[in-house]
Amino acid sequence: MMRFAFIDAWRKTFPIHRMCKVLRVTSRGYRSWRCRPMSQRQRDDMVLLAHIREQHKLSLCSYGRPRMTEELQELGLKVSHRRVGRLMRQNGIEAVRTRKYKVTTDSNHAFAIAPNLLDRDFCATAPNLKWAGDITYIWTSEGWLYFAVILDLYSRRVIGWAVSNRMKRDLAIRALDVAVALCQPPKGCIHHTDRGSQYCSHDYQKRLKKHGFLVSMSGKGNCYDNAAVETFFKTLKAELIWRKTWQTRRKIGCVNEISIRN
Repeated sequence: MMRFAFIDAWRKTFPIHRMCKVLRVTSRGYRSWRCRPMSQRQRDDMVLLAHIREQHKLSLCSYGRPRMTEELQELGLKVSHRRVGRLMRQNGIEAVRTRKYKVTTDSNHAFAIAPNLLDRDFCATAPNLKWAGDITYIWTSEGWLYFAVILDLYSRRVIGWAVSNRMKRDLAIRALDVAVALCQPPKGCIHHTDRGSQYCSHDYQKRLKKHGFLVSMSGKGNCYDNAAVETFFKTLKAELIWRKTWQTRRKIGCVNEISIRN
């Protein structure tokens, strides 16, 4: 089957009889294979491939195998990661990734460091039990735009956010203030971030203490300790931000607001 498929793919480049001889198959067998009707499996693959191409286009070429499989399953298609990966690989369908790098965590400071209370347990049984925050960067033609968020780990929704052209502690504080005003968390809610100076600062810690948060921080240089927010940032950038060139900080801030609210 594989040899006949190879011959069929290259029949316009090389003589069929010569390829049959090299691959040790008969010309009659090849002709019989070409006239044979498609199997149910092949027909199903063609339908699935059409869905993959459509989702790849709708995602602006940002979906890889795992996310593509999830989208197809949500459409009601019974597919596996392995099958989706095979069809994407055979048809040259792959996710497009481009990015600039910018350091956002400044852990070289004299502020106190809190223990890791979250301990990579990103599941919550109810709202306002576990929050996670972080700061990322977005490149525009005017320069870097810094974006701070607070996520509720129960719903994985953004409940507080702020943007600025400078990465100062007031950026993180504004995102926290929005989240507190919106959700009014009870005392004892875990607030998890990295150990950056913005989150370890006296002003930020004073606000956390005022609202009764249990402070939790990631290990030094360990992005996996805050994987929920890192995953959100990667999804936002891959599916929206990296798709085009942004001329101004104001424009990308408006787009972020619409995306988060939706």
